[in-house]
Amino acid sequence: MSLAIVHSRALSGLHAPEVTVEVHLANGLPSFTLVGLPDTEVKEARERVRAALLNSGLEFPHNKRITVNLAPAELPKESGRFDLPIALGILAASGQLDAARLDAFEFAGELSLAGELRPVRGALAMALALQGAQGRARGLVLPPASAREAALLAEACVYGARHLLDVVRALLPGERPEGAAAEEDGGWQRVQAQPASRPAEVPDLRDVKGQSLAKRALEIAAAGMHHLLLVGPPGSGKSMLAQRFAGLLPPLDTGAALESAAVLSLVGAFDAARWRQRVLRSPHHSASSVALVGGGSPPRPGEISLAHHGVLFLDELPEFPRSALEALREPLETGRIVVSRAARQAEFPARFQLIAAMNPCPCGHLGSPLAACRCSPEAVARYQGRLSGPLLDRLDLRIEVPAVMPAELAGAPDGEPSAAVAARVAAALERQLQRQGLPNGRLEGEALDRHCTLAPAAAELLQAAALRLGWSARSYHRVLRVARTVADLAGSARIETAQVAEAIQLRRALGRA
Repeated sequence: MSLAIVHSRALSGLHAPEVTVEVHLANGLPSFTLVGLPDTEVKEARERVRAALLNSGLEFPHNKRITVNLAPAELPKESGRFDLPIALGILAASGQLDAARLDAFEFAGELSLAGELRPVRGALAMALALQGAQGRARGLVLPPASAREAALLAEACVYGARHLLDVVRALLPGERPEGAAAEEDGGWQRVQAQPASRPAEVPDLRDVKGQSLAKRALEIAAAGMHHLLLVGPPGSGKSMLAQRFAGLLPPLDTGAALESAAVLSLVGAFDAARWRQRVLRSPHHSASSVALVGGGSPPRPGEISLAHHGVLFLDELPEFPRSALEALREPLETGRIVVSRAARQAEFPARFQLIAAMNPCPCGHLGSPLAACRCSPEAVARYQGRLSGPLLDRLDLRIEVPAVMPAELAGAPDGEPSAAVAARVAAALERQLQRQGLPNGRLEGEALDRHCTLAPAAAELLQAAALRLGWSARSYHRVLRVARTVADLAGSARIETAQVAEAIQLRRALGRA
């Protein structure tokens, strides 16, 4: 037949809408036309597909007028993911394949000029979309690396093929039913989920000597999913502490792990060796607001979305462009980001945990016993003023990380290992989930009043501190959430005075409420 239909999927944000690849061969002047709002990468598929078919020993219809339509026409299509379905459509339309056998599968993959299949972005998003599609379930045929990623979704029926000829062999008529053709040697292979046999190694907190207050703040931040700011001179250990923070967090459950992996898959950053582990993203301070929150055309996720269910570490916080920092304010509250452009809109999840670090002044030595500060009070005020009050208001914990004296550093024993701290964090999080179904850092409204019960003396202390320090309502509630986490770490059902006092002390860095 001269018309063939192949099923595939595009990427639109975190979604993978279905795309129908229609291939028609007609008599007339030889041509190869692609329609359906393809971008430059998709248009270049004409040359890749032609060379791949010829170099694989298959016939390319040189004397035909080839028209490829990617439907729906209003959906933009990008990347080389449509190379494989276009090639299969040409083979089916020219009679080299049975077009009816294509209907049981969806295909995606970029072709090399020799016919080998190369990975594509968003494989896990495609598998999730295929699982939620209405109607008959189809198998998903992908290059091997992409297939291993998509197979992490246990319900998905995923096949991996290394070469165009492997796909062609599997689709040739045979005595087996269509679904069994995939197990044949010389064709594609069914791919099962194979997470890493052992977790990837992460830095241990025992490497950090001294800094007991900072370690305590890390534990509280991990136990309640609170945002944390570390302020201290260069070399005090701020980056070391931040890099070890993810090791204190519990492994992700299957649903959260799939969400995190799906976002990372959109930019090709997913690593199967870190399956179920919290990701740590640490962009350079020259990153723009688009790099942090996402954007572009088509919209791509930014660092805050790539850190979904993980940790976003911003070192040298005041050095980031102010517009980039201010763009973080809404995602810190809502846990999502909507990227709007004139023609398209995309929503990405952004439920990340922010760990930020900064020097107290431009030279970095304000308050350090190891070096004298050269900055004037005006310079210090200007430097710290790069962080707006609304942004600081959203950081639950703000602590000072002092410089450690060389004698103390040489004589200090190893710190507590991450595993011991992580056990306490896991126990505190379990208490929160059993009591209220979510971490303390996300408590709000009526649930905050119901679950944060204060002893009378603790309530008086908190109100006095709020009045004296001029806290906003947001600051008041954030200190209350931190106090609730401190109480959970202590196994206390009620928030006592000592726990409120500790929460207040953990919000005093920079001298701003």
